[in-house]
Amino acid sequence: MNDSRTPLGIFLLAYGTPEKLDDVEEYYTNVRKGRKPEPEKVEELRERYALVGGRTPLLEISQSTAQGLQDRLERAYPGKYKVYLGMKYWHPYIADVLQEMAQDGITDAIGLVLAPHYSKISVGGYRDYVEKGQERLDTPINIYVIESWQENAAFRRMIAERIMTTMQQFPAEARSQVTVLFSAHSLPERIKTWGDPYQDQLLESAAGIAELLGLQDWRFCFQSAGATGEPWLGPDICDYMDELAQEGKRYILSVPFGFVSEHLEIFYDIDYEAQQKAEEHGMTLHRIRMPNADPEFVEVLASVVLSAKGQALVTNT
Repeated sequence: MNDSRTPLGIFLLAYGTPEKLDDVEEYYTNVRKGRKPEPEKVEELRERYALVGGRTPLLEISQSTAQGLQDRLERAYPGKYKVYLGMKYWHPYIADVLQEMAQDGITDAIGLVLAPHYSKISVGGYRDYVEKGQERLDTPINIYVIESWQENAAFRRMIAERIMTTMQQFPAEARSQVTVLFSAHSLPERIKTWGDPYQDQLLESAAGIAELLGLQDWRFCFQSAGATGEPWLGPDICDYMDELAQEGKRYILSVPFGFVSEHLEIFYDIDYEAQQKAEEHGMTLHRIRMPNADPEFVEVLASVVLSAKGQALVTNT
């Protein structure tokens, strides 16, 4: 049980990203859990990173988010919380940060994945990495991992506000014709056989945000499917844009609400591939600003953490 004088750890968990093109092969090997990828797959991923400038700011954004949350909690509750950041597939690795937490004397913590919707593969995968990292500690830390925070009202309001802001980028006379297109990372279709709640949570979340705004024309699709040879959840965003073009849709407002930061899946899959598809069909596509480390998002995370605190302490007692 957490000593009142010991801060409660807040462990933010993110995916990770290579810092330069030379890191891509090692990073990709980590994603494949130690299985070295084929050279052509490495080159394909390296080319994608090259197209978006050689790297993405995911690490810096995540670090700024962690610092923002630390500052926010420290102002309200001095000395009560200490925020850490760990990455699944790149530095700082989850296991290494757990060692740091243990050295700092942290005994209890809340784990918060920087992704709002639960899947056994996504959030469940982070929990597995945390549990594996715990095996290296002399005394494991009691960590309560939040499964999902897509129902958080502040999160939904933030996305709704960004949709309204982005809507202003379309000509006034076209705004009634804009299709709001929610998207999230695809996962293998086999998750359906597990009763995995991922797709249902995404649809529930999108519907809730659409209801806040009274949206008349909103859709949902997936993006960023892996090339693993097995079926992935669809429709894919680019395929779906073909369908929208056939329906005569000309204005698309992209809402990649399954993500919270700018990284490859945003810069390449939305800003490059989906934008190319839009141009191919003579469509206009605008994307919402990602939460990144914005103060509004830090407030969302603070709300999520403080709501989970009671559950964490009960679970770890």
